[in-house]
Amino acid sequence: MANVAVIGSQWGDEGKGKIVDWLSERADVVVRFQGGHNAGHTLVIGGKVFKLSLLPSGIVRPGKLSVIGNGVVVDPWHLIKEMEGLRGQGVTINPDNLVVAENAALILPLHSELDKLREGAAEGGAKIGTTGRGIGPAYEDKVARRAIRVCDLADSKGLDAKVENLLRHHNALLKGMGAPVVDGADLLAKLRAIAPQIAPFVRPVWEMLDTARKRGDRILFEGAQGVMLDIDHGTYPYVTSSNTVTGQAATGSGLGPSAIGYVLGITKAYTTRVGSGPFPSELTDEIGELLGARGKEFGVVTGRKRRCGWFDAALVRRAAKVAGISGIAFTKLDVLDGMKELKICTGYEIDGKPYAYLPAASDLQARAKPVYETLEGWQESTQGARSWAQLPATAIKYVRRVEELIEVPVALLSTSPERDDTILVKDPFAD
Repeated sequence: MANVAVIGSQWGDEGKGKIVDWLSERADVVVRFQGGHNAGHTLVIGGKVFKLSLLPSGIVRPGKLSVIGNGVVVDPWHLIKEMEGLRGQGVTINPDNLVVAENAALILPLHSELDKLREGAAEGGAKIGTTGRGIGPAYEDKVARRAIRVCDLADSKGLDAKVENLLRHHNALLKGMGAPVVDGADLLAKLRAIAPQIAPFVRPVWEMLDTARKRGDRILFEGAQGVMLDIDHGTYPYVTSSNTVTGQAATGSGLGPSAIGYVLGITKAYTTRVGSGPFPSELTDEIGELLGARGKEFGVVTGRKRRCGWFDAALVRRAAKVAGISGIAFTKLDVLDGMKELKICTGYEIDGKPYAYLPAASDLQARAKPVYETLEGWQESTQGARSWAQLPATAIKYVRRVEELIEVPVALLSTSPERDDTILVKDPFAD
């Protein structure tokens, strides 16, 4: 049985939560490997809605081990709050089903403050559209080797020196921005207060995953955001602060790349984006509004309205190559029901020159105009379909054309937020 990595193939918000939940029934271990609590996943199980942002989607499934890997930046206060919220919904969470990597970097209150200060000071197009959760500044500290890590919470004596070193940088920065400095004693008190609540869940994740692999457990790696938000391969600088491609599943968990057997790219039947940045196939007309309304396109974490547009095959084709996607889970097909015609972006035109992909230069991305192919729509409903036979012929034709253009087959087809409304073409765990 193959271990499976699940990633978003667009700009995030592709419906990863439902698919990961659907796959977690077949998995033994579910691992978050990057990002932080800026990632919103909505799960609908038996009519009950669960909203997650930091915890792995497998946490709502009894008998599964959920792991927060070292590639994730962890806000310990948010983690405790999210755990309490799920417990209030009847979800069991304890050290037997949740583990946090000891070498994961922490998000501190000062990171969130800095995030908001920077975004507030930026003007116009310079605004990235950050969630203000402190993700970027926390990753900066990690790379600069001054981060406070989960394991540091157990080192009460050494924690003082590490906080002092951290504030030497941040307080100078805050002073320069005309903002209040951070009180070191107050921060230390907060860290020491939260430490006992986190301690029971802390483990050497790399070792646990190695043991699980040797035991033959099926491991599901859960990514956040999407390939086009990757710090290296996305629409820079309008990206997230971590690598979102498949390779990060190995780096962010401590389990080598050879452990990943199948890569499932979650792909929405149209395209959405939150925040600033290029979006060639964006629709600002009534069709864009219709997609947003039908698809309930509002961010789980921020509540922000998502920008909507036609499916961008050129974008997903590139994502599939960069991330080594084996097959896609095609989501929200039902949102397109009843539309007379549909368009697919097959490439771009920039200053009169054709492009088969979106170039790296931000000035070229901003001038990219979509080249469309028009397909016939369907009037019948696809919502809740659980087999190909229940789909209109024109809907199947649309899916097949997407497969041709992105050069990747459909493995799963989702036709509603309910986990069982899924057409299985190929079981990713069966490789």
